Amino acid sequence: MLDYKLLEALATVIECDGFERAGDALGLSQSAVSQRIKALEIRLGQPVLLRHPHLQPTPAGRRLLNHYQQVQLLERDLRGTLPTLEEASPRLRIALNADSLATWWADTIGRFCQSEGLLLDIVIEDQDVGLKRLRDGDVAACLCASAQPIAGARCVPLGKMLYHPCATPDYIERYFSQGLSADAFQRAPAIVFGPHDQLQHRFLAQVGYHGAFPYHLCPSSEGFLRLAAAGMGYGMMPWMQVAPWVEKGLLASLAPEQPLEIPLYWHFWRHSGQVLERLTQVLGEARLQ
Repeated sequence: MLDYKLLEALATVIECDGFERAGDALGLSQSAVSQRIKALEIRLGQPVLLRHPHLQPTPAGRRLLNHYQQVQLLERDLRGTLPTLEEASPRLRIALNADSLATWWADTIGRFCQSEGLLLDIVIEDQDVGLKRLRDGDVAACLCASAQPIAGARCVPLGKMLYHPCATPDYIERYFSQGLSADAFQRAPAIVFGPHDQLQHRFLAQVGYHGAFPYHLCPSSEGFLRLAAAGMGYGMMPWMQVAPWVEKGLLASLAPEQPLEIPLYWHFWRHSGQVLERLTQVLGEARLQ
């Protein structure tokens, strides 16, 4: 049988990205956390963590993290029928794209988390790569753009988010007064969320441009909007976030008739307990457009 204190130490080291911070979270010394990881590795006969070049779980460690995530959720259901068990606030670790967090996510799940006493541990990840977090056992669920479920998980479509390439009217006049041309795209600075962000590339391909373009990197949904409003570039922004700015004339779309539609899917491990099933039902009722 597995010692779940050892699994808790493994999960906390990964979540805190270090032994010292994991010790602070668990109320243990750094040495005690290290000893628990060592004991787990001795029990398994193989390593569960890679220390270099950066801290990450081994394949065996990922499987243990996945198992531990599901056990935590199932234990919460058990406490509902056996109230004499020690009560603890459940924590759900999920991967979420920054644009969802900045727009519809909180309003959709806020009341649910309050009624369930549910704590979230949110990992910000691009919608194109969030599924890797789930596959690696790092999270119990994720939002991503892939409709293909992984083995042992379920996939529920949530709808789509509309993105527009927006910039200030002055910026559009400066670079795109003659329309969306290859010359304009080669000169006009764009704003890209991060190295995994493909929204800009998808939009450019949609309008027939496949070349290089200058760009700023800005890994913040709110900062992204502020850079565009300051006239620094144009970028792909969720319409539900940028619409008030467009209505006030502060920003405008380069291609109002050609928005980019990005589907969102909720992936989560099967047999992870009733709380995740109920959360999935709440998300399914959101009906993103």
